[in-house]
Amino acid sequence: MNPDEPKPEVQVTEPKSEAKPEATATELRPKVKAAESQSEVKAGPKPEVKAEPKTEVKSEPKPETKAEAEHKPEAKAAEPKPEVKAAAPRTALGTKIIFALAIIGILAGLVAAYIFGMERKAQPPVFKPVSNPFESAIYANGMIESDQPNGANINIFPEVSGPITQVFVHEGQEVPAGTPLFTIEDSAQRANTELAEANLKAAQDQYDKRRAAYDIDPKSISKDVLDTAEDAVIQTTAALKAANALLQYYSVKASVAGVVLAVNTAVGSYVSSQGNYDTYTELFDPLVVMSGPQDYMDVRCYIDEILVSRLPSKWHIQAQMQIMGTDIKVPLEFVRVQPYVSPKIELSNQKQEQVDLRVLPVIFRFEKKDAPVYPGQMVDVFIGQK
Repeated sequence: MNPDEPKPEVQVTEPKSEAKPEATATELRPKVKAAESQSEVKAGPKPEVKAEPKTEVKSEPKPETKAEAEHKPEAKAAEPKPEVKAAAPRTALGTKIIFALAIIGILAGLVAAYIFGMERKAQPPVFKPVSNPFESAIYANGMIESDQPNGANINIFPEVSGPITQVFVHEGQEVPAGTPLFTIEDSAQRANTELAEANLKAAQDQYDKRRAAYDIDPKSISKDVLDTAEDAVIQTTAALKAANALLQYYSVKASVAGVVLAVNTAVGSYVSSQGNYDTYTELFDPLVVMSGPQDYMDVRCYIDEILVSRLPSKWHIQAQMQIMGTDIKVPLEFVRVQPYVSPKIELSNQKQEQVDLRVLPVIFRFEKKDAPVYPGQMVDVFIGQK
């Protein structure tokens, strides 16, 4: 071959046209190689000249990269190389944080175990616990009550219905017998009383006229008409007495002397003969609860039925009461046994309580003096034998 033939070599122009869309670094490589090939060609005809540029051009993956870039533009944008480099330090930081949290958790567990494992000294009791004053005794819960021959308290209910207009007493007040406690609206009954008075006056006037006429001339009026007028007077008099008696029911008074323990009504509340409806317990309560004079108080003890057989006889029984939360001890005087075993009273005041334990009430008595006790208070009672 002539050495001048490879001058217009296609190999030089082809890398230039293919390297245009490539990066700057790739554009320089074909130019350098083309210059080397030209210098080699000018120096002398060598059989390897045509093979070297051809092999270099064919080894470059330029046409394939160009086609892939035209048909798949997302390939270059979705290269994960920078993301991998950025995720590496994040993973290392997360591992350090996890190890730090684990160490903190271990230290917190050790500190908590040490704190909760410390032996704490028990605090002394606020008051001396209750103790048995006898060699052998029965323990029972007791409830303070007013001193009554029968029953625990005096519950006062009205005999008529209507709204409360006045309340004259307050809780804790000592009242003598006959003291007005409260009044109920009585306008309708008062009108009936006035009507009965008017009927009595009319009947009395009619009787007086007929009696005067009969006294002047017995033949002017028959004895039967006079007797009828007299009967009308008697009937209207009885009707007036009944109206007055019914009017008295609208003003409720204390039947005995005592102390007002509770007032379960207020002015404006509607009451009935069943009492005042309590929305909390959904039961009817007495309007006023009274006790007798509080010079002496009673203690009602509830003996479990399994301990009834151990109860001493009434001639050899003795007991002592201790007020809860204090060191005050009071000797008790035996009064009576209520011979009826009943379900134990619970203090939750639920109307549907179900109690399996049954108890026997035993009543004791003590002089109140200055003892800080009130009706309804729970106390500890020890019952022994003399």
